[in-house]
Amino acid sequence: MDQVSIIIPAYNEEQYIGQTLSALLHSGDWFREIIVVDDGSEDNTFHQARIYTPHVIRLSRNKGKSAAMMVGVYQSSAPVLLFLDADLGHSASLAKNLPQPVQDHCADMTIAVLPKTKKGGLGLVKHFASWGIYRQTGVWLEAPLSGQRAVRKKQFLSSYKGDQGFGFEVGLTIDYLQAGLTIQEVEVPFTHRERGKTLDGFWHRFKQGLAVKQALKLRKAQAEAPR
Repeated sequence: MDQVSIIIPAYNEEQYIGQTLSALLHSGDWFREIIVVDDGSEDNTFHQARIYTPHVIRLSRNKGKSAAMMVGVYQSSAPVLLFLDADLGHSASLAKNLPQPVQDHCADMTIAVLPKTKKGGLGLVKHFASWGIYRQTGVWLEAPLSGQRAVRKKQFLSSYKGDQGFGFEVGLTIDYLQAGLTIQEVEVPFTHRERGKTLDGFWHRFKQGLAVKQALKLRKAQAEAPR
């Protein structure tokens, strides 16, 4: 019941973080703690999060998603980690469905597959990530960029090799598969902010694509390095 630490990285999420945390708190007593890592936000994210959980860590500057995640991991106390995005809003209450296969040792990692939406982007970065993971591991995933994931802390610390920014999900996936660990994708009808086909949306996906490329390049170099 209390074997899960929820870790939420947040950057300028004052509009959504309150709804997300409130939904989690009203979803039952299935987790031990919620840790929010404010990644150098310039808005009121930190104070909004503190209303709902005492475990809020504020970084002095924006260090990127991967760095924020690791801060949360080292502060966590439960054997199972659940990574969630800050903008899930009311749908965060569905998160309790994600750790169960990991807790039951049916999988080493679960990844949430979200419903497709009409407001989404073109899917180019997602396909690029899936193809890159497939080329290095032989495994094709439906949701390679999903930030909603559950893992066992001990395996995470022994397997994950580190990334920059949005490379976290792709890098973590490859590290797990190359370590011979199992991944199970789970359909969970989460909803979150849709940037859509807007200038902000395309800019976000451009930066995401660069980070994915960096994660793929790093893993390829590590695999080809002499031992």
